[in-house]
Parts: sequence; C-alpha cells; structure tokens
Amino acid sequence: MSDLAQRIVAGDARAVARALRHVDDRVDGYLDLLKELFAHTGRAYVIGVTGNPGAGKSTLTDRLIERYRATKKRVGVICVDPTSPYSGGAILGDRIRMTRHAEDEGVFIRSVATRGHLGGLSRSARDMVRVFDAFGCDVVIVETVGVGQDELEITRTAHSTLVVMAPGLGDEVQAIKAGILETADVFAVNKADRDGADSTVRDLELMIALGGEAMIALGKTKGHGGAKQATVPTGVQKEVELWTPPIVKCVATRNERIDEVVAALDRHKVWIDSTETGRARRHQRLSEELREALRETLIDAATSALGADIESAVAAVEARTTDPYTATEQLLARFQRGG
Repeated sequence: MSDLAQRIVAGDARAVARALRHVDDRVDGYLDLLKELFAHTGRAYVIGVTGNPGAGKSTLTDRLIERYRATKKRVGVICVDPTSPYSGGAILGDRIRMTRHAEDEGVFIRSVATRGHLGGLSRSARDMVRVFDAFGCDVVIVETVGVGQDELEITRTAHSTLVVMAPGLGDEVQAIKAGILETADVFAVNKADRDGADSTVRDLELMIALGGEAMIALGKTKGHGGAKQATVPTGVQKEVELWTPPIVKCVATRNERIDEVVAALDRHKVWIDSTETGRARRHQRLSEELREALRETLIDAATSALGADIESAVAAVEARTTDPYTATEQLLARFQRGG
C-alpha cells in the first residue's frame, strides 16, 4: 500500500484528514487510495440521520456520539451542509453543536458541502465513509442536509436510516408522502415535550400500517419499512421477514430517551445481519452503489471525450437546427465510436 493508506489503516488521524480532503476534492490519485483501502473496510456500522430542517438532527447526532463513545466505540461523523449558489461555500454549522467532542481522539467529525449534488448528500460522502471504515471507526454517522421527503440517497450509503421528525414543523403532512416513509428504518420524534408529539406518532403509525397493507395487497414484499412480519395471502407470496420502523419519542436537548433510539438502531442492525430480507437489502444497496458509480464514471468519460462536440451540439440546439434529443443521440453514437 501507499504510505498514506498504511497510515490510515494504522489509525493516523492526520492521514485520515488528508485523505478526506483528497476524496472530497477529487484530487488525482484519490481512486487509487480508495482501491487500496477497500480491503480494510466492511466493519463499520453506518447510520444515516435525515429529516426536515429544524427537527434537531445535529443535536440528536451529538447525543448518538455520546452514547457510542460511552461504550468505547470509535465514531466518525460526516455532516453534509447545503452549498451556497452564490459563493459555492457552506456554513458548516453542524460542528458548532458538536464542539464538546472536538478533543476526543475517538471522534472524528468532518463537515462537507453538497457542491450542488442532490439527494441530501455530497458526491463524495460514500467514499468518505469508506475512509472512516478503514481508519477503524466502529460507527460512522452521516447527517444529511435535511431537504424534506426526497432524501432517498442516504439509503444507498447507510445500513440504518434514522429519520428525525418534530411536532409543529408540518411533519404530519410530510408523513403522508411516500419518500420519507420508505427511507426510514427508525423514526425519532424529537422535541417530544412539545404539543402535537402524540399526534405525529399516530400519523406515522397510520402511514406505516397503510403502507404495509398496500404492499401485501400488491403481492410485494418490503425489506425496508412498511409492515410487520406478516403472512402474505396464499398464492401471492410466502411468509417474509419484514421490518417495521419503530417510532421513538425523545428530547435530544434534555438527553431524554436517547438510549431507546440507540436500542432501536441496534435492533435494526441485527435484523440486517440475521434475516434473508435484511441481507437482500444489503445486496441491493451495493448494487445501487455500483450502478451509481458506473453512471458517474460514464458521464465523466463522455464529457471528457466529447469535449467541444458538446458545445457544438448546444449551439445547434440553440439555433434550432436540431432538437436536444437528436443531439443527445448523436453525441452518444460519437462516444460509442470512440470520439
């Protein structure tokens, strides 16, 4: 291995910081580093923390760090912040809420900007998780931007996805939408000391029950939320092990019922490791990751190979001498021919 890779595997925090910067900036040689580190990954438990802005994701993440450190686990944290459309930078405010862990050698917190990447994560987040894994982190927590019910990309990165909700933020409406329901492995109704917490829990329970009934009626199974373990009607499908997202009320600012949140995540980890449905979900997650990596690689290769041809196609579409669909087909054909 290269010197940098050896230092990461040996637990050198400075080497990890350098590697994370290289991965995030796509510095030449970062892929070679990731290839070297891959053989030393696969041990970390990856938790995704997502939810609406203002639900208390960062405060709850801080409490999760505290709990895992109490059991001597090494924790890596990736906090993703939105990128400014004007400056291209990010406030990276999540670290402000986690300053008490700054001097803990067992905690490594990295804040990154989305850089325009959609889905709640930065483009490099998954690769940075692997660096933390090779570094020896037992738990890696990925906190997403928090843009609403469409952050499904976190499910391709995390083993368990914790969706944080809070009463009074319009969550009752968000719960009805399919995306957030399908994302969650565990729901945390934070700020449960506020009015409306019980109503939020009831809405979630209703949506989970309806989602499970709909899947059974369609003859489909879900390894990710939606229904309790159930026997599908004869002639449709055999009995399957389904995971029902538990709903935990907590108050992160007061450190109340955080242990129950951690226990729910631990149960989900056991489910992934011990059931056929859980293992199938893990396989699907890796399949989606590989397809996404292939898609990005092909786009980069095509953009580099076609070069000025793309600008010529844009000019032709603008002049209306061709349409964007024909132009795209011509560019693809040219790329397949080798330029």
